[in-house]
Amino acid sequence: MTKWENAMRVSFLALGAGLILASMPVASDAQRADNDILPRSVALQHQGAEAQAKGDLTAAVDFYESALAADPRNRSAIVALAQVARAQGLPGKAIGFYREALLLEPNDVVALTGQGEALADKGALELAREKLADAKRVCKANCPQVAALEKAIAAGSEKRVVAAEAIAPKPVVATVGTSQN
Repeated sequence: MTKWENAMRVSFLALGAGLILASMPVASDAQRADNDILPRSVALQHQGAEAQAKGDLTAAVDFYESALAADPRNRSAIVALAQVARAQGLPGKAIGFYREALLLEPNDVVALTGQGEALADKGALELAREKLADAKRVCKANCPQVAALEKAIAAGSEKRVVAAEAIAPKPVVATVGTSQN
């Protein structure tokens, strides 16, 4: 092996070791509890809530995304992003954000019911009913979020549903080779 080949081999090994070390959590992250969100993230989330309350959804999204950059485990910031997406008329995007929040805490009633409402907005009523059942299982007492989801499902059920056959393209029947006499 030449000196150059040996130097390249050592460089690749060092690069690989650096990538492995960079992907490992630092000691302070490993020792923090799941609900111990970094204060900077919480502060950014509060700024996002203030912007959202003022109706500035663009600024709110920027603050919530910054809160998540500061601490990706900030489930409240993820839920807030989902709520903004619903307010912007983007239920599909909201469903994705709620899914992220539920990955962090599967029993989050706000995320369960919010995702159910977004599913109802999209017309996925069966999936919304599944989220309703999950929310009722988690929240055994009187939960306003569960009542809101029930209302959203009922409103979705009242919308006129068009059968797929009614909007499917019809084959065009052409008369070829016929003559008019």
